[in-house]
Amino acid sequence: MMKIKKLNDFNFKGKIAIIRVDFNVPLDKNLRITDSTRIDLGIKSIEHVISNGGKCIIMSHLGRPKGNGFEKDYSLKNILKYLSSKLNKEVLLIDNYFRKDFSIDNYLNKNDIILLENLRFYSEEKDNDFNFSKALASMADIYVNNAFGTCHRTHSSTNSINKFIKNSCIGDLVDNEIFNINKVLYEEKKPFTAILGGAKVSDKIGVIEKLIDLVDNIIIGGAMANTFIKSKGGNIGKSLFEEDNLDIANHLLKKARDKGIKIYLPEDLNCSKSITDFNTKTFNAHEIPNDYSGFDIGKKSINTFKKVILNSKRIIWNGPMGVFEVNEFSNGTFEICKFVVEATNEGAFSLVGGGDSVAAVKKNNLENNISFISTGGGALLEYIANGTLPSLDLIKK
Repeated sequence: MMKIKKLNDFNFKGKIAIIRVDFNVPLDKNLRITDSTRIDLGIKSIEHVISNGGKCIIMSHLGRPKGNGFEKDYSLKNILKYLSSKLNKEVLLIDNYFRKDFSIDNYLNKNDIILLENLRFYSEEKDNDFNFSKALASMADIYVNNAFGTCHRTHSSTNSINKFIKNSCIGDLVDNEIFNINKVLYEEKKPFTAILGGAKVSDKIGVIEKLIDLVDNIIIGGAMANTFIKSKGGNIGKSLFEEDNLDIANHLLKKARDKGIKIYLPEDLNCSKSITDFNTKTFNAHEIPNDYSGFDIGKKSINTFKKVILNSKRIIWNGPMGVFEVNEFSNGTFEICKFVVEATNEGAFSLVGGGDSVAAVKKNNLENNISFISTGGGALLEYIANGTLPSLDLIKK
């Protein structure tokens, strides 16, 4: 396991901490927060610094602005009131901080907590620009990375900032993520089952390679299953698949067979002629007519997956079983969600990560019935595949 500096390794009294958080929360059309989870989970490290006599500069991104300056819909002003209420302190929002004559001291003399406007209003953030990183680092004594969901990004605020600041550590949220991911990956309880869904095999090649060395079962659903089915000679109709990854799918299936690991693919799929055609029919997953596409797993698949999941002692789930955001094709994903909860209630340790999987859990109001919900999607997958993340490597002891 990696050794990495943590909050308790530093004395924050009289110090300024610059904390990278992930307050990229969803907003409705009126720019109101619809899910505050990322803020709620991210404030403990801020409170730790303040309670130990330090001052905080908070930095985050929100949404996907163009990187050419201020955009109202992506301003962190939209979260300022809620953040201040959660911290029970006035938080000061600062914009235009990337300029030669900027000095943070003028603001920290009056405020304990400062929030920098959306990092991604500057193209330099995503470019991992050294001048931008240096400017951020110059504001503080200690850098705290508490944004697990962005730790796989080589951006200025997560990556190269470490080159320009002497002291750095992870926050409590990142620490908790690493602890729980390692717990699900390396505890001895068996059977260990990984449930993978989503659209592309290419997004999960490294993850599947790694998991084959760790798990007992891998359940694969969503459009990525089509590539595996096609690689075995199945007729998948018009269903999405990755032609360039058919050989890789075959390689992964063979590697799993050679190691005695069971990969479960859908036996049947709920299909229609288009995503807007709800006159669905269920076909054998290997025998879909040429004018149909598979959009969700069928009853046979659900029953098979259920038996595997309920027999598991460790479960990791990333990715939906179909186009779950369309109600008519959501049943498979929601059933998997219920089985993971049932297994958890029977003593299994479950970890769910990735936007769609977490959304499915929350839509069913079952988030309190999962052992751990990761705040990362891409970061979670990369950590599983590599055992670390680019931004964490820079903070290692």
